[in-house]
Amino acid sequence: MANDTARIDKWLWAARIFKTRSIAASACKNSRVTINGVNVKPAHMIKAGETVNVKKPPITFSFKVLQCIEQRVGAKLIPQIYENVTDAKQYELLEMSRISGFVDRARGTGRPTKKERRSLDAFIEPTMFGFDEFDFDEYDTETDS
Repeated sequence: MANDTARIDKWLWAARIFKTRSIAASACKNSRVTINGVNVKPAHMIKAGETVNVKKPPITFSFKVLQCIEQRVGAKLIPQIYENVTDAKQYELLEMSRISGFVDRARGTGRPTKKERRSLDAFIEPTMFGFDEFDFDEYDTETDS
């Protein structure tokens, strides 16, 4: 079932890291896939034991190759294919980006929708931080001395 080597784009697709092989190949072409710190092309052959880093903004996933496969397998067999060795700090980054919501909008996504705008306003609302009872004018006069 398993070979000694496999193409990186086929392995990324077969291991269910990317939904399609063409997406996996374009990720390799755009320098989002590295092996041992070196950017790889889609035709690069991987071996068992290598560590593959995949950048999926905002985090970088790390996978240790256990088996080299080029045929897609069921989700239950994934633990036999690779071991997820992603650093815990990367998952903290992911959680922080989920919490921040709409603060960092991706360039080119346009204006926020009405629902996004309301969520953003609720997030930035001064009462959330306990500033509703604070007199800003009084604070400004004291610091201008």
